[in-house]
Amino acid sequence: MQVPVYNLAGETVSQIEVSDHVFNQPFNEAVVHQVMVGQLANARQGTASTKTRGMVAGSTRKLYRQKGTGEARAGSIKSPLRRGGGTVFGPHPRSYHQDTPKKMRRLALRCVLSAKAADGDLLVLEELKFAEPKTQQVVHLLDALKVDASALIADGAPDENLVKSARNLADVKTTPASLLNVVDMLKYQKLLLTVSAVRKAEELWGEKTHAPV
Repeated sequence: MQVPVYNLAGETVSQIEVSDHVFNQPFNEAVVHQVMVGQLANARQGTASTKTRGMVAGSTRKLYRQKGTGEARAGSIKSPLRRGGGTVFGPHPRSYHQDTPKKMRRLALRCVLSAKAADGDLLVLEELKFAEPKTQQVVHLLDALKVDASALIADGAPDENLVKSARNLADVKTTPASLLNVVDMLKYQKLLLTVSAVRKAEELWGEKTHAPV
């Protein structure tokens, strides 16, 4: 599979061959959905907590006599029916962790990468090397590539100048290729990969070849 490569001016400078195993995979909606749900679940802290009637502060005496007042029977100021009382069936700290098989995560990544390539939302850049961190450099790059939507930019390795140049843009996120994930790629419409990021993705999620024994 051939894809065009752009420079920082938005011009096509060459074509590169990419792995069909990574960038031309049939879309498996069920797998992508399960991996996305698992990733979002694992990001939850699970620290929400409420107090039951046995945890709230308050006297244990009976509020008033059982009969003769005209009021409903009441035995505790800590009842959930009263202000400041306990909470019924409220949340308590728990783990939302979901185990997702490694093969399923890799398949989902390949499916999303392939969908981006098929929809024209994948752009491959020659390189992303900035002499100094400047937000306008990323703005000019996106304008040159005619990117008018949210964008996820991935390089082969972390680059401080790239991170600092893009971090003030609300709809732009940068990440190393090794940290690409399903949620981010679905959240951002355009995916910008450098050539080194493409090769890193092929190395991580491509077909594994074994040398003959």
